[in-house]
Amino acid sequence: MQIQDLPYPDPGVPDARSGPRFLWWLFRNQLDGQLKALAWGLLHFLSVSALPFCVGVAVQAVVDRSGTHLALAGGLLAVCCVGNALGDTFLHRTAVTNWITAAARVQQVLARKAAQLGSGLTRRVAAGEVVAVSTGDVEKIGWFVEAWSRFTAAAVTLVVVCVGLVVYQPALGLVIAVGLPLLAVAVLPLLPRATRRADFQREKAGRATELASDTVAGLRVLRGIGGEELFLDRYRRASQEVRHAAVRSARMWALISAIQVLLPGLLLIAVVWYGVHLARQGQVTVGELVTVYSSVMILTYPLRHFEEIAMAYSFSRPSARRAARVLALERATDTDGSRDGSETPSGDLSDPATGLLAPSGRLTAVVCGDPDAAGRLAERLGGHPSEEGTSVLLGGVPLDELPLDNARTAVLVQDKDPVLLSGTLRELFDVPRSGDVGAEEALAAAQCEDVLAALVQGALDTEDPMEARITERGRSLSGGQRQRIALARSLITDPEVLVLDEPTSAVDSHTEARIAEGVRNLRAGRTTVVFTSSPLLLDRADRVVLVHEGEVAAVGVHRELVHAEPRYRAVVTRETDEEAARDEALPGRAAGQDGLREGSALNEVLKELEEIEESA
Repeated sequence: MQIQDLPYPDPGVPDARSGPRFLWWLFRNQLDGQLKALAWGLLHFLSVSALPFCVGVAVQAVVDRSGTHLALAGGLLAVCCVGNALGDTFLHRTAVTNWITAAARVQQVLARKAAQLGSGLTRRVAAGEVVAVSTGDVEKIGWFVEAWSRFTAAAVTLVVVCVGLVVYQPALGLVIAVGLPLLAVAVLPLLPRATRRADFQREKAGRATELASDTVAGLRVLRGIGGEELFLDRYRRASQEVRHAAVRSARMWALISAIQVLLPGLLLIAVVWYGVHLARQGQVTVGELVTVYSSVMILTYPLRHFEEIAMAYSFSRPSARRAARVLALERATDTDGSRDGSETPSGDLSDPATGLLAPSGRLTAVVCGDPDAAGRLAERLGGHPSEEGTSVLLGGVPLDELPLDNARTAVLVQDKDPVLLSGTLRELFDVPRSGDVGAEEALAAAQCEDVLAALVQGALDTEDPMEARITERGRSLSGGQRQRIALARSLITDPEVLVLDEPTSAVDSHTEARIAEGVRNLRAGRTTVVFTSSPLLLDRADRVVLVHEGEVAAVGVHRELVHAEPRYRAVVTRETDEEAARDEALPGRAAGQDGLREGSALNEVLKELEEIEESA
């Protein structure tokens, strides 16, 4: 796989049982690139390691006054230099390719897992950890793959050179053959401690990333409640903890680096001392002594890759463990695609667990006193349950039996906080769609006229609102404007079933009333489920369902339920406990008599509905 061929058609199924197993799976899938790196690495390292032999031959040729041997040494030096240049160039190219392709493979399997889990991912793993895994951890894992490419070539080179030196000069070669392996493993006792410190640093860094991500995502809310400084102080403390952990980890790696410099120096001193002793006795020639001495000097270069692979593994292991933890997550109900995916079912949407029924082609409003429970139910209706249970049915067909793509085509869920990616409005609306609803219709139904005007006013190079740019997460827009743009995007897709979770919570009442009417008209004949407690939306719904403690408690229309069902009225009118108790004491309450209309909150709601209807 070359960089220009990315992305992978199929990145494969990762082994997510543990971090080391995940790294081993990645290595096996990068085997072709690893073998190429090994070949070019051997050419590079062996060419470098052969230079001392060429120098030794040249020195001995000068001592012996042999022009033939000197010319031979010059020719060998030229060959080694060419091999060194080619090997180094293509080793670097192949190693970087391995790094990038490995990182791309990891990112693809993470993206596939995120798409499979949907919004359930951030409920089971912190959003900051997902960001850390898909950015910094991917880089660390790619570094290990790239470092392994050079390490294998360096290890083979050390074995070959040690054997060659034993054959070339047994007396000095044995010293090096014994000393170099000891140098390679000398730092092993320090690696567990260095690894633990690196793991601790990664945990602290991951925690700081999670905290920063969560703080930025909720910055508007934090400023509103005056909690900005509190979270900033918390992040400062987390950042200082990362710094202290990084310093402790760096100290250990500095010690390992110092040992990697000190021990080869001691070996070099021992070889020179012993070589001079043998030369004085006439057991080795000057050329052989120069060759062995230069070989020890040169071999410190591939020996450094033992330190690099240890460092790369210590940093990539916690990253691989975090990636494996995310990749090991499964949907609460696995969509196995057991049914034929050629057709998407249609019909009533029903949830056996709660008893909720959304008739086909109708606008159904769902009222739930617990916003979190409402969010979980909305995701469940879309086939993204947070826990195992009976599958939601669409036209009598369990969503779990549909291929995931078909299930998501049939049912679209817009949650409370929809994400707006940066780019132009046209790019934002470039989503899978039926083609029956245009951008103009969707924007009109979502009452986005003032949003379009604001986008054009803020644009410097265009008067077309569809070409105006929106900043990341729509931060250049107000909360109500973001909601309306997100609603328009959902309406464009025109799914068989559209589930909206509090789509107008940040919109003023008059705009909300027009949105309710626009959505009702645009979605006529299509199934729409709206989770809301807004009387303006509830009054436009064909059917209103009250869900209480996980079960359907009442079904009807808004004006009936607000009089007849105290629990419904308490949610819709925001009635306090004292008001509810006082109203319950009124005569005829249990029988649904006219005394229900005497509640002050109820009268205000009805009055507001009438005023908005008149103004509309």
